[in-house]
Amino acid sequence: MSEALQQVQKLKERMQRAIVGQEDVIDRLIIGLLANGNLLVEGLPGLAKTRAIKAMAKNMEADFSRIQFTPDLLPSDVTGTEVYHQSGGTGTFRFEKGPIFANIVLADEINRAPAKVQAALLEAMEERQVTVSGKTHKMEPLFMVMATQNPVEQEGTYPLPEAQMDRFLMHVLITYPPVEDEIEIIRLVRGEETAALSPGTGDGGGKPAPSPIEQDAIFQARSEIAAIHVSEASERYMADLVQATRTPDRFSPDLACWIEIGASPRASLALDKCSRTHAWLQERDYVDPLDIRAIAHDVLRHRLSLSFEADGDGVSPDKVVDEIVAQVALT
Repeated sequence: MSEALQQVQKLKERMQRAIVGQEDVIDRLIIGLLANGNLLVEGLPGLAKTRAIKAMAKNMEADFSRIQFTPDLLPSDVTGTEVYHQSGGTGTFRFEKGPIFANIVLADEINRAPAKVQAALLEAMEERQVTVSGKTHKMEPLFMVMATQNPVEQEGTYPLPEAQMDRFLMHVLITYPPVEDEIEIIRLVRGEETAALSPGTGDGGGKPAPSPIEQDAIFQARSEIAAIHVSEASERYMADLVQATRTPDRFSPDLACWIEIGASPRASLALDKCSRTHAWLQERDYVDPLDIRAIAHDVLRHRLSLSFEADGDGVSPDKVVDEIVAQVALT
């Protein structure tokens, strides 16, 4: 086991101590971090979306910022703006960085803000830079956006356009935890409240906080993931899965009825990145078809435009991906 993998596993263990019942969310957050991508996380309020990314940032050597998206938010509130400074009788404009200039950024309830504010994230997410007043400002080498949205209460919201949805590496869904996990959540939060009320105990009952995971470990992990072997058969399988979304009539009458517009080449690239990362986390130096299937739903569910027939029949994107995986063979 490499040193980088040991460090990433430590990060995962620390996050698991802070979050109960959301193993898939923790795994997807780590995959997104290591694959150098951005995540869209969807779930009802109170399901630990914000807590998850805070737990990641807390246990890493990283700056964290949270942006609460509201209807009155302006693009400059996200990116920053030029501010006039006067000194000694002369004045100059200086760029004051906004909250987007952090290593890990939480864009909370992204669909609450209008399109011009959502678009302020696009350049940072895709190009890793922000342009203000004709000047380009680079982001930090370690940069990740996790945007959240609530699947209910859609009145007064601004749905993300397809072009921006496609820029998210994965779309992660969070569901209610089982009863056993909910009991553990009650005990965990009660213990945190007790520790906070006890002077001198801190989070660890008087023990010093463990040292955070260094950024170098993440960059080393990415180098090792880049060396993961992907066979021609696996490459073809990824391409066939994406191609099935564009030519559904070749695979199934149901798919032909359900899919209006298929996925872009970004889906193939995301399958490749995420499957290699998943294989690395499983301590393998090659991609197995199981790695591809493990992340197929998260990669594809937000890249499919479903037909009116699918919406009318209550067919979910996950059901469509289930059918695609069932119909596409590994050659």
